[in-house]
Amino acid sequence: MSTTRTPRLTARTFLVHGLLAGLLGGVLAFAAASVVGEPPIDRAIALEESGGAAADTGHSHEEGAHSHEESGGHSHGDDDAAISRGEQAGPGLATATIIVGLVAGGVVGIASAFAVGRLGGLGPVASTAVVVLLAYLAYTVVPWLKYPPNPPAVGSADTIGERTALYFSFVAVSLLAVVAAVLLARALLARGPWVAVVAGAALYLVVVGVAGLVLAPIDEVPDSFPATTLYTFRIGSLATSTALWAGVALALTGLTARTWRAHQADVERRAAAAAL
Repeated sequence: MSTTRTPRLTARTFLVHGLLAGLLGGVLAFAAASVVGEPPIDRAIALEESGGAAADTGHSHEEGAHSHEESGGHSHGDDDAAISRGEQAGPGLATATIIVGLVAGGVVGIASAFAVGRLGGLGPVASTAVVVLLAYLAYTVVPWLKYPPNPPAVGSADTIGERTALYFSFVAVSLLAVVAAVLLARALLARGPWVAVVAGAALYLVVVGVAGLVLAPIDEVPDSFPATTLYTFRIGSLATSTALWAGVALALTGLTARTWRAHQADVERRAAAAAL
């Protein structure tokens, strides 16, 4: 009789699955950024070089930090830059999105391993989906609403450190708040799932709402900057991040479901064999 064992949903399995999911997410993010993210960046760079926007252009923290999925950094002049614009939009962009995807997938994979069996009656696949959704909302969507990314030609070089600190401070608060919300929801599960979910969501909204009021706003977009270019850049940034997280969600939940089904089938076979 065969002694082959099917893989189980261990932390190592979740980590490997998360890395594979992150790789797919990074590739999808690169494709999305190439289609919807890079064109407004090119328009913004052309605007800056033509003198149509503010001359003092330290890129915003969003471009250098949380929108690195789209750009991987920018140098405006192809002639003077150590890395040409074409390299940035090609290999540089692909490298950035894949690295971000691997990190996101690995972290979410480990978080999913911890969450399985600890989110009420949710099974492994549903628990994984919840973890990815919460990570997407807390790391991408909510910070995007508070500090939306800005394209080249927007932002002063003198304030880039302050803007970066503000952005990552808000991200940290958002992530800590979502962890606290999940812990509160778990503690209240005995009172019913709806009570637990509503209480957790309320806690998260209160914490990020207070943080949003306390942390200083950032408004360095010059009045002369085209609204359409700004809008398409920000939507492209969100679309790129969404593509990354969608890839992670689809791959990680799919791999988790396959492994879980294989494990259950193996348990049933062994139970049937033991009963003979």
